[in-house]
Amino acid sequence: MDKIIMKNLGFYGYHGVLQEEKTLGQKFFIDVELYVDLKKAGETDDLNYTINYATVYDLIKDITENKVFNLIEALGEHIVNKILSHYQEIKEINIRIKKPEAPVKGIYDYFGVELRRKRNG
Repeated sequence: MDKIIMKNLGFYGYHGVLQEEKTLGQKFFIDVELYVDLKKAGETDDLNYTINYATVYDLIKDITENKVFNLIEALGEHIVNKILSHYQEIKEINIRIKKPEAPVKGIYDYFGVELRRKRNG
């Protein structure tokens, strides 16, 4: 299956269990893979036969920056559901949310979650 790749999208959001996370906010980085048939888009060079990744980006940005979740699992689930409901052509989606400033004492690159969902039927 073909896919559209959106890598390391950066946003500032207010997600986390601790009150400081909800008040101060922090950076989040998101990777998305949209599994969709791109054959006709490639043959016709027509945007109507693909997914406009700029509009998907705007949807992810709006959710990440304007909604608040305790868990990045909930943020991811909300993003996945919104994308699948808006774009019927997408057969499957994989999303990775990275939280590089998680309130964990230690040295690390990031903490994160990865969700993979397939469209039913």
